[in-house]
Amino acid sequence: MAQTIKFELVSPERVLMSEDVEHVVLPGSEGELGVLAGHSPAVVTLRPGMITIISGGTTRKMFVKGGFAEVNPEALTVLAERALDPSEGDRSAVVDEIALAEKDLADAENDDARFAAHSAIDALRSLS
Repeated sequence: MAQTIKFELVSPERVLMSEDVEHVVLPGSEGELGVLAGHSPAVVTLRPGMITIISGGTTRKMFVKGGFAEVNPEALTVLAERALDPSEGDRSAVVDEIALAEKDLADAENDDARFAAHSAIDALRSLS
């Protein structure tokens, strides 16, 4: 059996996930970051995108709109600005998030803001 790491995904509204998992891939601001049990301690800034959670032969994806991740050898905690769990089947939440990201894109004043908005739009459209 593969080693596991305690994974928690927290948004301002609620805890979306708190489980032992084998592998998590984060949309880091500097690029994708894979986290396994025993990972070196780190604090990572997240860009809008999909978190991929792998455990027990299954893969689950969740959308985050930025935030931070704290990694240590035993645990990974993601504090998301906003998060959506597509397995909950709330299509209207995805449509609302796309509209917000498109507004962010229209209001973007620099390349970083445009990149974040495009990242969110691309990730959210992959859910629909």
